[in-house]
Amino acid sequence: MPRRTKSRKPMSEINVVPYIDVMLVLLVIFMITVPLLTEGVKVELPQAEANPIEEEAKRPFVVTVQADGRLSVVYDDDRKREDLDRQTLFELAAAYLRVNPNDPVLVKGDRNVSYEKVVEAMVILQRAGAKRLGLLTQPPEEPKRKR
Repeated sequence: MPRRTKSRKPMSEINVVPYIDVMLVLLVIFMITVPLLTEGVKVELPQAEANPIEEEAKRPFVVTVQADGRLSVVYDDDRKREDLDRQTLFELAAAYLRVNPNDPVLVKGDRNVSYEKVVEAMVILQRAGAKRLGLLTQPPEEPKRKR
């Protein structure tokens, strides 16, 4: 009995179904993790009519003074440190500003915290080498119009 060999042509199409499955799994993972990464400390900012901060490629060094006087820091695109003492804030800011001396440093103070605590944080940042220091506020709410 002669042996018959089937001649198979090589398939030149790529099966994309596994790639689509992987892409959908990654999409779901990112959809779940992104909201978790944007959490922060709840602070009631004072309202003021000020110019908004321009969008930059890198987030500024932001120090938050909470209503009870506790300090936290966000820097380098969402690296976070919470419940810092004054010395640790100084060391973190000094290390950051040695590498990024011209980056803006912003203070975000709760409207219920004493002015003294906000000024104290600003003094620590100035001693650490901050050349550009600013305050974050929230735009005022527009009054509701009656119909």
